Amino acid sequence: MNSDQCNGILSILTDGMVLLLCNMYSKITDIKTVCLNKEGDAVIILDQTRLPGEEMYLSLSSAEDLYNAIKRLKVRGAPAIGIAAAYGLYVFSRQIKANSYIDFYHSFKGIEDYLAKARPTAVNLQAALDRMDRVVTANASATLPAIQNLLRKEAELIREEDAAACHRIGELGLSLLRPGMGLLTHCNAGHLAVSEYGTALAPIYLGEARGYHFKVFADETRPLLQGARLTAYELHKSGIDVTLICDNMASFVMKKGWIQAVVVGCDRVAANGDVANKIGTSGVAILARHYGIPFYVLGPTSTIDTDCPNGDSIIIEERNPDEITEMWYACRMAPKGVKAYNPAFDITPHELITAIVTEKRIVYPPFDRLV
Repeated sequence: MNSDQCNGILSILTDGMVLLLCNMYSKITDIKTVCLNKEGDAVIILDQTRLPGEEMYLSLSSAEDLYNAIKRLKVRGAPAIGIAAAYGLYVFSRQIKANSYIDFYHSFKGIEDYLAKARPTAVNLQAALDRMDRVVTANASATLPAIQNLLRKEAELIREEDAAACHRIGELGLSLLRPGMGLLTHCNAGHLAVSEYGTALAPIYLGEARGYHFKVFADETRPLLQGARLTAYELHKSGIDVTLICDNMASFVMKKGWIQAVVVGCDRVAANGDVANKIGTSGVAILARHYGIPFYVLGPTSTIDTDCPNGDSIIIEERNPDEITEMWYACRMAPKGVKAYNPAFDITPHELITAIVTEKRIVYPPFDRLV
């Protein structure tokens, strides 16, 4: 689905309304995860909390709506969050009533700071907000309509750059793999998490188009089940051989010799190569090292935080304990009052990583020149 098709279908939405696509597109890459509506006054997202049962879009026209969509994982994946935030700042900048640049920037900065708090771990959110902020501060002498137009162009550029990066990551990642390999992935780093194609799943899509016939094993990824609900959904929808496994089955399928490489995405990469990714990633890396399986991290350079020296410096988001105790069950599956700890991410130390694949190059240890 190209941009014009997206806008043509989604422009019928009004605030608070949704459009159910009813599986009208056979391939996941035909679906846009994040875009602007035709009028440019709302951000349109695919509601990922409803997948795989419903392919439903939401129209977000307020900062509160976008904040909640990011916080509640209606839009998720580090690059997709950044793109949504960039589009959002453009949309919300048009809503600001100001008589001067100073008044405009004061309101704009308040919205920016508010959105930055939605999810603290993924670096792409803050990076996109910073880029949009620089557009405003670099054009203080311009008219407000001119600034708003520049904000839209910057948001579109962020999306275009991410799409190009994903395709390049796919090419470089595929160079590390051989036809017929068994691949294990954790969480969702595919088309749903970015603008197009994905990061960890990008070489899988390219390989499928070129006859590689990979056999993919997708960890379910507790507690939010991004592997079961999202990765299995998009790979299956695209006709790729995918088998869903519980997180605690990874060691068993590795021991059987069914896995020849692990491919995962990343939400933040520290300057020393430590990686923050969905909770459970570090355990997969430890298992891969034990069985002598290469462990590849794939992500755009926008996820690299050169100001963060190591994984210990990364803020780990903690989420509501009910995601563990009751969210996915017909009735509560843990005793009332029991303590529950629910970090959204963990840190994979750089010494467990075989290579980090960005759109620029494949980086091997030592990871002292990531960008």
